[in-house]
Amino acid sequence: MTKIEVKGPIIGNDDKWIYDWLDMEATCANDINETLVNASGEVEVWINSNGGDVFAGSEIYTALKSYNGNVVVKIVGMAASAASVIAMAGNEVLISPTGQMMIHNVQYGGRGDYRELKKASEIAQNANISIANAYQLKTGKTLEELLNMMGEETWLNSQQAVELGLADGVMFQENSETPKLVASTGGMLPQATLDKVRGLKDTNGKQSILEVSLSAEQIQSIVEDAIAKLKNEVILDGKTLDQHITEQEKKPEEPEMNGLKRFLF
Repeated sequence: MTKIEVKGPIIGNDDKWIYDWLDMEATCANDINETLVNASGEVEVWINSNGGDVFAGSEIYTALKSYNGNVVVKIVGMAASAASVIAMAGNEVLISPTGQMMIHNVQYGGRGDYRELKKASEIAQNANISIANAYQLKTGKTLEELLNMMGEETWLNSQQAVELGLADGVMFQENSETPKLVASTGGMLPQATLDKVRGLKDTNGKQSILEVSLSAEQIQSIVEDAIAKLKNEVILDGKTLDQHITEQEKKPEEPEMNGLKRFLF
């Protein structure tokens, strides 16, 4: 069984290295395609994502849908927007009791005059229909029903997702991995931020490295603070390690026995 994780924002392939460099979770189509090439047998997809790029989500959905083996999707956190589309690729879709789904209209983040905005509106409406097609294929609902739900930005808990047909069942995990659940609405990095990070590369394509230096006094202070914290946190026989050390220091020395050293057996 091959496990694939869809976590963080859904992004384009060209932006993935920036998220990796910043140690931020993100998923691009190449991540999925490279895993599927080497996959055999059943594939299990764990999803916890607020969505992201529509076309990247579509590519991932298509790749999973085209896989010859069985695909089981597990929504372990959030499957919103583009991530909810990816979830529809599963032959079986399961959702955690604490999981949620969210479907809504495509959003346009560009700018321009009225002609460009009108054109963008048409593109967004067509994209809404494309997304609704994936929901319809899974649920059997009409496009009109699904588009209305998307227009209202519909949030679904695990039971509601199953009732609507977007999920096939609720997960009950025992003796298995427990996903970390975080109450957060984190999203994609702004384009301006992506551009700035790209600017950190020099002409040779090397990435800038942040160097940090500490003085001997600073290192000693850090070590002493860590030791002090350890002494106060470790509990032995109902007392902290620091209390044991203090009592030991106060304990009087035992007298020697007739001038002979004490033997231990």
